Amino acid sequence: MDYLGYRGGDADSPFGGYFRPQMAPLPRHVVEALENGPQAAPVLPGFDEVAGLLDAGDQQTENGYGILGGGGFQVSVRTDMPGVSPQMWDWWFGWHGSDSRRYKLWHPRAHVSARWRDHLGDGPYVGRTSLVREYLGSAYSKVAIQFVDPARLGLRVSEHEVAVCARVGSADLPVDVGWLIHHVRPTSDGAEMRSRFWMGGPFIGVRHGNLLADRIVRPIAAPLLPSPRDLLVHCAQEMNHLAGFLPALHTEFG
Repeated sequence: MDYLGYRGGDADSPFGGYFRPQMAPLPRHVVEALENGPQAAPVLPGFDEVAGLLDAGDQQTENGYGILGGGGFQVSVRTDMPGVSPQMWDWWFGWHGSDSRRYKLWHPRAHVSARWRDHLGDGPYVGRTSLVREYLGSAYSKVAIQFVDPARLGLRVSEHEVAVCARVGSADLPVDVGWLIHHVRPTSDGAEMRSRFWMGGPFIGVRHGNLLADRIVRPIAAPLLPSPRDLLVHCAQEMNHLAGFLPALHTEFG
């Protein structure tokens, strides 16, 4: 099923009616971040300060991207989700990876396929690896998303919130290129997701390797990286799109 969109009998699945090829425009705050362009490294959230993501209020850069001092880059984007609960996203991350047709619901213009490396079905996602194929901008990517316990990154999340954390790497090579966090917290009318990515530079490493191997592989792994701008756009598109029907999807299948 390595193709974009639905074909043949894909829409005949129980959830096929949720495949919506038309996507809403980007939220204004995301458009402003793109118009502002790359931000200075000091105003971007540092990976060594990830615990601050759980603090009340907004960070200095809630939406934006830029190059970090070590040669990598950082991307931040907020998604406002009326009617959505953090627990719906916790369910989604354990449900979508068992069937590429589910994965395509998330971003009908960019998602190609998804499967669990362990070949098991629905269930908890922490400790598992999702192998996805997708477009980031115009670049076709084969990505291994290795979900980890938030505590590994120093995040102690309350029962009312959800933090989805993962090491991101190549699906074909034993090389990792970054980290992602999607922190979902409740709001007065639903929830908001605050997505953070740290990619490239010091975040590149050989899977189960050592510091010497990491330094050697970094220039070789650079072509595996998306552009920061494309990553910001992709994340904003997919999260806003799914949030529009996630409550109904969760009610029916959750």
